[in-house]
Amino acid sequence: MADAQAWYLRAAETGQPPAQIEYARMRLFGMAGPPAPDVATHWLLRAERSGHPAAAELLASIAIGGAALPRDGRINERIHRAVQADFPPALLTAAIHFGRKAHPEDQALCLRLLQRAAAGGSAVAAALFAERLAHGEGCEADPDAATALWTQLEAGGVARLPRFTLPPPDPAGAPRRLTLEDALHPPQAQPLSAQPRVSTIDRLFSADECRLCIASARPHMHASQTVDPLTGEAHALSLRTSSETCFDPLMEHSALRLAQLRMAAAAGIDLPNAEQLTVLHYAPGQQYRPHRDYLPAGAIGHDHPHAGNRARTVIVYLNAVEAGGATEFPIPGLRVEPFPGRAVIFDNLHPDGSPDPDSLHAGLPVDAGEKWLATLWIRQGRHRAF
Repeated sequence: MADAQAWYLRAAETGQPPAQIEYARMRLFGMAGPPAPDVATHWLLRAERSGHPAAAELLASIAIGGAALPRDGRINERIHRAVQADFPPALLTAAIHFGRKAHPEDQALCLRLLQRAAAGGSAVAAALFAERLAHGEGCEADPDAATALWTQLEAGGVARLPRFTLPPPDPAGAPRRLTLEDALHPPQAQPLSAQPRVSTIDRLFSADECRLCIASARPHMHASQTVDPLTGEAHALSLRTSSETCFDPLMEHSALRLAQLRMAAAAGIDLPNAEQLTVLHYAPGQQYRPHRDYLPAGAIGHDHPHAGNRARTVIVYLNAVEAGGATEFPIPGLRVEPFPGRAVIFDNLHPDGSPDPDSLHAGLPVDAGEKWLATLWIRQGRHRAF
């Protein structure tokens, strides 16, 4: 990998934008050494000056974290330029943004952008477009067209998404305005318990954001594991019978980064403190028995010890569960039922930073159907490179 990186650098120095972008990606994601966001942004800015849309979208994605680049209006400008160039990841990001807004023009724009992203090769965008056709979201329902599109997707190995629908979570405002910073302003959380501190936000995610997480995670699912408190190693145990995908930064794009920014904002802690997003799937009978999310001392030493422990957890339910699958906090006698787009936010530590044993919670067995959820564990200090 180091040899490949050296060759890409040579090509980048001759002014070739594709080589500049690939070299930047290798440095950003630490493919041959530690991540170097500053070096990556230098080369991406050079590629951006040539008008390359992939550089603009990746710079916007980096800036969403607010650590390596400022989180400012240039995010909107860069996504807009990449949309104008028909770059599929940017089209998907803009589509999901407009899909959150209730104005009919924004809903129609969401559909057009999804269609363009799908035409550009995005299977995730095609899946989201098919579900909107099936449910009549932003359009007249067209189940025949949705079925035809799903038939094509399934032939390519794309599994159907869970069936549910939600109204747009954001009120109608001035249409056709790209304001991605909206992710920083979640609705007010509703407190459910003071000790442990637990709250919820209904419709934190839109239907599109829920589907985005499922469709992006599904090809990479594997059996969930649990960290050994003595060694810090992960093992598959009967305590936890779900399957999961933990998103490597290489797998992310601006749409997934914005969804995580929304989750972190709901928790009141900045995104760079978060571990990587994990999406979990529970089949009938599967569960996560009572446990606590804070890490044992042995595990912290093996995983970014400078970031400290898991201060807060945010989970978002991603589909409608037929029966079962609630999240239970047995000590305060609290149970939160799964509903698509609903976030549950809870503290794992006391205000002084010590572990809070009252944060004990469980994912109850799924009795019928399936359960999908997104989890973001947020540390006391910075965990991410960007």
